[in-house]
Amino acid sequence: MNELEFEVLDQIYFVESFAKIQQATGIDEATLKNTLKIMIEKGWVKCFLNQFSEVVSSTEGFEENFRNYYYLATKEGLLAHNSR
Repeated sequence: MNELEFEVLDQIYFVESFAKIQQATGIDEATLKNTLKIMIEKGWVKCFLNQFSEVVSSTEGFEENFRNYYYLATKEGLLAHNSR
């Protein structure tokens, strides 16, 4: 786990919007988008259309909609984060 992934996981113990994660971390949009995409592919993050419904199990459509999604660390993501 790299430093960016660690920092992002720190912010998503609860469902959070892309804007809120970006504001809390100060990471630029492109870097945050790519980091979240990688973490979704690793199974460390789940992506939601809103705060109550799961959206994707893959990153298909992610490029167009990432700003509108909400994010949450998975159990695997939290274990990786806490074992660092």
